[in-house]
Amino acid sequence: MRRLRARVLQPLLSETAISKSDLVAPIFMDQTAQKRKAIASMPGQFRYPLAEAGAVARDLWDAGIRALLLFGIPREKDAHASGAFDPDGIVQKAVRAIKKEVPMMAVITDVCACEYTDHGHCGIVGQTRYGPDLLNDPSLDLMDKIALSHAESGADIVAPSCMLDGVVQSVRAALDREGYTDVAIMSYSTKFASALYGPFRDAADSGFQFGDRSTYQLPPGNSREAVLESMLDFDEEADILMIKPAGFYLDLLAEIRTLGVPVAAYQVSGEYAMIHAAAANGWLSLRDVAMEALTCIKRAGADLIITYFARDVARWLDEEQ
Repeated sequence: MRRLRARVLQPLLSETAISKSDLVAPIFMDQTAQKRKAIASMPGQFRYPLAEAGAVARDLWDAGIRALLLFGIPREKDAHASGAFDPDGIVQKAVRAIKKEVPMMAVITDVCACEYTDHGHCGIVGQTRYGPDLLNDPSLDLMDKIALSHAESGADIVAPSCMLDGVVQSVRAALDREGYTDVAIMSYSTKFASALYGPFRDAADSGFQFGDRSTYQLPPGNSREAVLESMLDFDEEADILMIKPAGFYLDLLAEIRTLGVPVAAYQVSGEYAMIHAAAANGWLSLRDVAMEALTCIKRAGADLIITYFARDVARWLDEEQ
């Protein structure tokens, strides 16, 4: 076996390699910001003001990255997430600005309410037999409104992330009804109630005020339920399925890949922060570990990798040329 591991042969026989077209860059747009704000728990990441939306997209495009995922931080929050579907909301304006600057950039928008609600949950909250919790069907109506407002602004892909039952079917029907049949849906179809989201919640100001999200996100130990969730979204005509987080759940990524539709994997904020923290302490090589982690995500079956390392990876790949 070692004959084929000669340094001159290694590039010829590599089975899996990361390319720029695999990458989706998450971007935080902040309606309250006048200039970019560093995110302390996510080194190298920022909240951007609307005025920089086009420039950020242009920088990614020029680096060879062809897709980005938008998250918005609104100026005001309320119980009904009104800012999430406001035609003049931060995401809606950012989509228009990006499409004006880089028309061929694939713009994906996060369809959720946690950044926009004053309670921090992902939809409409009400009283249930077990106390206050997310209400499924009223929240579906909200997701439809959010997705439509994003499509109207020019989004190419809408990405429902709230793990509501029936959300893909509901959003698909709403989009089709209004003539947006060409807007694709990337469903957060297998999203776990993970402990790895902390830095994101700081970045997006999306922490919850009570309870947790375990009634609508998956328990980390439930593999059959995880696959079933993606199968259901597949049946509801999701165009792309997603596993979130990525690195701890490669077994499920490989299994869901067999359904036959494109699969995205989200290397989440906690995964990114852990690698940065260890590298900052000199315990490992940032570049080597980041590239190894992303290569393994692709090897497990991801067609798209949503990662905060996207811009870094583009630079590293250029340096290898």
